[in-house]
Amino acid sequence: MKIARLSILAASLMATGTGAAFALETAKGRMTFEQLDVDGSGEITREDLEMLPAARFAEMDADGSGDISEAEFVAAAQARAGEAATRMFARLDADGDGVLSQDALAARGHHGGRLRGIMRLDSDDSGGVSAEEFEAGMERFARRHRGHRRGNGGGWWSFWRN
Repeated sequence: MKIARLSILAASLMATGTGAAFALETAKGRMTFEQLDVDGSGEITREDLEMLPAARFAEMDADGSGDISEAEFVAAAQARAGEAATRMFARLDADGDGVLSQDALAARGHHGGRLRGIMRLDSDDSGGVSAEEFEAGMERFARRHRGHRRGNGGGWWSFWRN
């Protein structure tokens, strides 16, 4: 689904009272088609979106008590985190062998860019970044990116790439 459609869907979710949390989750791509197609018709309809909060609540209410306990909430969050980790692992496992080597992670990661970005904070050219230099750099970053919206300039990681 394209970002424009997700944005429209998110706006629709908020407008229909489904809730900002569901809209945000959908806009970020965390919800699947199957989760949004609550009635399983093969199509996401307004009725699905209206049923979504109750369906999500019922999904988290494992014991059917009508309330979500801390344990149920944590279990649901852990399940979502596990699914996200599985997807991330699949993306990182370029050769599909089911293991990630340190070299493979380094080749696919942005570690070098982050290290160079951090080392740019070495304002006295000592070869290291002191706590004061680090804090000053973070303050500069915060000033530059105050009110910054993700997608309009690269977000947090653009600071390290620049």
